[in-house]
Amino acid sequence: MNRYPQDVLAAAKNASQQRVAIPVVEADRDLVVEDAADGFCGAVVDCEKDVVRLEDRSGKVRVFPLTPGGFLLDGVRVTLRRPTAPGPARPTRTASGSVALQGQNARVARGSRIYVEGRHDAELVERVWGDDLRIEGVVVEYLEGIDHLSAVVRSFAPTNERRLGVLVDHLVSGTKESRLAAEVSSSPHVLVVGHPYVDVWQAVKPTSIGIDAWPSVDRAISWKTGICAALGWPHETPADIAAAWRRILAVVNSYADLEPALLGRVEQLIDFVTAV
Repeated sequence: MNRYPQDVLAAAKNASQQRVAIPVVEADRDLVVEDAADGFCGAVVDCEKDVVRLEDRSGKVRVFPLTPGGFLLDGVRVTLRRPTAPGPARPTRTASGSVALQGQNARVARGSRIYVEGRHDAELVERVWGDDLRIEGVVVEYLEGIDHLSAVVRSFAPTNERRLGVLVDHLVSGTKESRLAAEVSSSPHVLVVGHPYVDVWQAVKPTSIGIDAWPSVDRAISWKTGICAALGWPHETPADIAAAWRRILAVVNSYADLEPALLGRVEQLIDFVTAV
């Protein structure tokens, strides 16, 4: 005769199985749970490493330790844990508005090049089109002034496989810039385009830096110096001008911060030098 018709350890085994089976739930904000010990029911306000804050329907907030199996979710005992921080979202678009190609390495540089007038122009192009240019293998260099354009074109010796695109400031009819551009535009392997602004600073939308319009500057003074003075920015030294440009460049987050007159010209140059 079996003196123990039932397993005397069954209760302990069941308790052990229940402990193992308790689900773990992330304490996301607004998740409604009940403290298993005293029945306080509320929505998660925030969760730290060891505690969670719950707010009930009357607005009372209490703090509870994140003990194993310490909460009820829809009547089921659960263990709460701090939510896993999401990884940084990958952008689906580049700053220029192009589709972002994830995991694609930069292409080996092409023989073709894009030249711009100065360092500020190059930095602005990099800011908005840098990702696209690396994928396409296009290098941007600067002329250090439009006066060097003819010499640069001769030295570059463009061909159909080695095209040259040039972005010029203040390219309007009757200007020195238009005359110099015409001198090098006879080759089908060279494309010179430009925007109407005195300086590339003006290609940044004034609203992006918090003003209604770029100030007018007397021709007798340096344009950048005059702009800084009109805006009340330091302007006495080259360091002041450099700081002003960093201030402007910092507000450019995408193509939306630039004027269409520049956007179209840069896209035109990229298409030209990548067509081979």
